[in-house]
Amino acid sequence: MVVLRPVPVPAGPSALSVLPAVERALIGGAGAMLPVPADDDRQIHLLTTSLRADEEIDDDVAVVVATSGTTGTPKGAMLTAAALTASANATHRRLGGPGRWLLALPANHIAGLQVLVRSIVAGTTPVAVSARFDVAELPAAVSAMGPGRRYASLVAAQLDKALADRAATAALAELDAVLIGGGPIPARIAESAAAANISVVRTYGMSETAGGCVYDGVALDGVEIRVGADGRIALGGTTIAKGYRNPPDPDPFAKSGWFMTDDIGTLDNSGVLRVIGRTDDAISTGGLTVFPQLVENALASHPRVADCAVFGVPDDRLGQRVVAAIVSTAGYPPPTLSELRTHVKTLLDATAAPRELHVVDELPRRGIGKVDRRKLVARFGG
Repeated sequence: MVVLRPVPVPAGPSALSVLPAVERALIGGAGAMLPVPADDDRQIHLLTTSLRADEEIDDDVAVVVATSGTTGTPKGAMLTAAALTASANATHRRLGGPGRWLLALPANHIAGLQVLVRSIVAGTTPVAVSARFDVAELPAAVSAMGPGRRYASLVAAQLDKALADRAATAALAELDAVLIGGGPIPARIAESAAAANISVVRTYGMSETAGGCVYDGVALDGVEIRVGADGRIALGGTTIAKGYRNPPDPDPFAKSGWFMTDDIGTLDNSGVLRVIGRTDDAISTGGLTVFPQLVENALASHPRVADCAVFGVPDDRLGQRVVAAIVSTAGYPPPTLSELRTHVKTLLDATAAPRELHVVDELPRRGIGKVDRRKLVARFGG
């Protein structure tokens, strides 16, 4: 048995200082690493205590990546070196070969950590930008990546921020691929990126799958997808974690080699996966089920909606009612609830149309950019 060692990960360019620790973890024999944010004492205490740092762990575990822990104790995905390198190699095969990476996400999260792993596997060193993601840094950072294949991994909010800056947009357009993960990309952002000739690749995956394992709906080499009769997505193959450090009951890793997600989706005859939403985000309204992601996609297609989130709040008559929080497009008045209901009804069943609207300056986010629906429910649910 080896021991799980906490490794503080600084933000921004200083994160590159943990490259030797990641490389040792991949080689094996030196124990597993638990990446923790170096500048957050509360998180360090929570993660090291709950995930039992400095205690024994199975020999083949290289890295334990903390799950979000938004409710209860963080579970911690136990990733082997084989799973991490399988993911990195499959990514490079899908994108056209190894290259140099831009590090723009926290390296204690799986998306940022995989940038380090891919770089180690490729024999390259990432170029990192500041933790605040100042788009003014992008042209110089992309230039510093030099010749050859070049890639970046971002979340949709970062891409949206870059698209508002001409020089940053041009810099991203020079890259061979810009992976977008951490949640769905709004159609408005995807269309703007395409118009700017930015090669966006939509990724789906999580800590439990060593990062993105489905690119543009198609599984990477070595990854398997199953969708049950109830629509639940299960992922299997070479990139799947060994399990959780703190497994819940029931354990989504109960079937060896497979991870049962909380996501609902469809898999067509050509093997293309479409993710519809999460089981724990589903809204039960008037006896019917509404998935927020579908409503958000509809709302985002309205020209005066810059960003949006959909969630359910208690309702005496319906059980839950569908609520939308939107950020309106700069320079234009926000659409009314009536306008948005009409717009959604042209695309979805009338049940999905929001019954309540809140206009906000920005949406609350957690982790690497996922909308925090729980905060919205707490704010507007009373």
